[in-house]
Amino acid sequence: MDNEILNFHIPRWNELPNIDLYLDQVVTYLEDLLKKFVPLKDKNEDKVITKTMINNYVKHGVLKPPLNKKYNREHIARLIVICIIKKVYSINDIHSLIKLALETSGIEISYNKFCILIEKSTDAVFTKKEFIYDEELTEERYILKNVVQSVTNKLYIEKTFLNK
Repeated sequence: MDNEILNFHIPRWNELPNIDLYLDQVVTYLEDLLKKFVPLKDKNEDKVITKTMINNYVKHGVLKPPLNKKYNREHIARLIVICIIKKVYSINDIHSLIKLALETSGIEISYNKFCILIEKSTDAVFTKKEFIYDEELTEERYILKNVVQSVTNKLYIEKTFLNK
């Protein structure tokens, strides 16, 4: 059992940095936060996120351009979501999923819901329990539940079997 995974906490909206960060600071923050939770594709990969990746997300419209070369709380929240689910979904799929979430709720509510569900699903998968979604399942919530489960199921297989 990987206690770092079970004890992993994704900062909620109000826990994210409340000052704007430069690109280097964003990369350092995300690396420190996610390096234990987001498995790397292979032994040669050494970064969860790079400046180039962030610039590509901006170029593809998944991330808004920084303001005066600084990234705010919304940028960081989106980048956390992207980093966590990019091992399962393409960047185009992620863009569509983020748009769906934002059409349903605002950024703060959508982001906090994602964080809570990733943590609950991770706990369920790694302790071999049922992942129970305790709200009425609208189509959007059902999609989110399945996104979260697919991410944590893949994480479990990678951590317990493939990367031993």
